[in-house]
Amino acid sequence: MYLSWRRRARNVLRSNNIEYKELYTGSISSGMEIVIPTHFRCPISLELMKDPVTLSTGITYDRESIEKWIDLGNQTCPVTNMVLRNFDQIPNHSLRRMIQDWCSENRSHGIERIPTPRVPVTPYEVSSTCKKIMEATQQRDENKCLQLVEKIKTLGNESERNKRCFRENGGACALSACFESFASEKHVELLKEILSVLTWMIPQGVEGQSKLGSMKCLSTIVWLLKSRADLSTRQNTVLAIKRLLALDQSYVLVLTKIEGFFQALISLIKEPISPSATKASLQIIFYTISEPEIGEKATKTFVELGLVSGLVEILVDSDKGICEKALCVLEQICNSSKGREGAFENDLILPLLVKKILRVSFLTSELSVSIIWKLCKNDEEHENNVAIAALESGGFQKLLVLLQVGCSDKTKDKVKDLLKLLNLYRVKFHFVDPCKDFKYLKGSS
Repeated sequence: MYLSWRRRARNVLRSNNIEYKELYTGSISSGMEIVIPTHFRCPISLELMKDPVTLSTGITYDRESIEKWIDLGNQTCPVTNMVLRNFDQIPNHSLRRMIQDWCSENRSHGIERIPTPRVPVTPYEVSSTCKKIMEATQQRDENKCLQLVEKIKTLGNESERNKRCFRENGGACALSACFESFASEKHVELLKEILSVLTWMIPQGVEGQSKLGSMKCLSTIVWLLKSRADLSTRQNTVLAIKRLLALDQSYVLVLTKIEGFFQALISLIKEPISPSATKASLQIIFYTISEPEIGEKATKTFVELGLVSGLVEILVDSDKGICEKALCVLEQICNSSKGREGAFENDLILPLLVKKILRVSFLTSELSVSIIWKLCKNDEEHENNVAIAALESGGFQKLLVLLQVGCSDKTKDKVKDLLKLLNLYRVKFHFVDPCKDFKYLKGSS
């Protein structure tokens, strides 16, 4: 019976894409095996319960596991298969204390005592807190607003469930209204705290977005971004902008009218403060130069401020995510004559692009080929220096290997065009065929 249930639980988890870990004994430093009592295990994950809660069917689960089960849209009890009358999860304090006592008794064998879980925030508490923030905002009580924002920040840091509860019950709208009301250089501490929360609670509704996306709010956000404030504030600020633009890219039309916006983003590219801030900056730049109304003008401004050299520095040594975003930006600016001009002037562009083919990911290979293709197709004024630089960097060989490995149909057409073009210069300038260098071929693929 027990083995049958274990098998059933494993199948249920896998069919619903919930991680399954078959942990039947504790990991003991002394080499002994301590068997975890069956009634201390969650029926879903089969792991030691850290926060046992009981459903209306009378079955107890670990809170995290049953919440995942319900979030997937299931409306039945996993064990009994009975339809749940409600989704209330009642903390089983007696069982939790028994588990904690058992952990304490086996501490000498390497079992760590589970901490007492905090009670999750409820929708009513969220609504009450939001109401208090709105009242304090109307009364211009900055200290009260700061206390409430810090409370939200603390509760959100306790669990993802709390964050979700705030997002789903108007928390972001209240914070956006508060930010708009106090948006000035006189209330920096409050604004910084609000932004630190908005990084995970950007408003989804029209009302909240319109407040945060107003010229007043965005001007203050850009001021914080370029004011050389502490690193965490600058990171939170750029993350908040990125999340807002992810919901509605039209806000870039407002941002580009704000003095210092372009310079602030370029400074984060040239003087990175963290990987997440760099990724957010690249994403914002991509949104900006992709906007049809201002894309050409924005590209010109970014290039004049040194965007291309900043991207090259990023591509020299960066992880997969940052590299892909940097190449997306570079590929987009190469649609502009000003962007291509900036690329032509940088001698490291072609060697780096050739190097990225077959090195990082499928996407980087596709983007690198697209950039090289755009530069070669628009190289008449530069005496085909791009094609020659690509040949000198081993581009002909890399493109041949890419055809063999496989790529999208669109990229395949570009690769064929490039091979035809490069072959002309390969013969004309008597380049040594790099395909004969099998050692290099192996190291580059």
